[in-house]
Amino acid sequence: MAPASDRAADLALLIDQAREAGEIARLHHRTDVATWEKPEGAGPVTAADIAIDRMLKRTLLAARPDHGWLSEEIEDDPARLDHDRVFIVDPIDGTRAFMRGDDSFCHALAIAEAGEVTVAVAYFPIRDQMYWAVKGGGAFLDGTPLHVSARAEIDGAVALSGQKQMHPSSWPGGPPPVSREFRNSLVYRHCLVASGRFDLAFTLRAAWEWDVAAGALIAGEAGAVVTTATGADWRYNAAHPRMPGVVIGPAPLHADIMTRLRPVA
Repeated sequence: MAPASDRAADLALLIDQAREAGEIARLHHRTDVATWEKPEGAGPVTAADIAIDRMLKRTLLAARPDHGWLSEEIEDDPARLDHDRVFIVDPIDGTRAFMRGDDSFCHALAIAEAGEVTVAVAYFPIRDQMYWAVKGGGAFLDGTPLHVSARAEIDGAVALSGQKQMHPSSWPGGPPPVSREFRNSLVYRHCLVASGRFDLAFTLRAAWEWDVAAGALIAGEAGAVVTTATGADWRYNAAHPRMPGVVIGPAPLHADIMTRLRPVA
């Protein structure tokens, strides 16, 4: 693993480039930005997503030419599998929120080394809020340490999850007794759990690595347990970088959810 001094430099790089991404996003926010649907029902994309992704790839790989690259809007290159360290980037996490003119979208940037995320940032440009974490060094929002909720009982917990995730077919004993809210950005859901504003979050839908990597380190460093919906840890920079759902929360709540959840194939 890279020494602490290298991780500090990596963090500074990601923060700087996330802010540059924010400049592009602000230019397009609440404008008539070009928008289209991706093939095979993969969701919407905007010209801002593409511009940010291309800018980040150019600048980050110029700074770290020995790293691989994995991002949402650039075609996957299997050559990344030959790299021990790889950038994992979502240029705009929460594209639907961005298209609506909301401020709850972010730029999610992470570095994974030997399958583990070591440095991550999530920048919300309209709010000018920077979440960040370094493995073993805690998680922060604009320099303020983050800590997950102290709740230990699932009854009455407040969860971030989509309505479809509560379908009884996924919960043999019935859906968990939680209050539910939703946010488009999966990274934002990680950050909200990390800050203790929500008790837990889960999605039983498959999730791409770029939707999870940055938020997973931020939540994990704030004290959350973060696993796939199978209860397993995930090794990043996988050949097929899509994980079977995500469950995020303090250890007691995470354990309770996993005992209630029907095993995910």
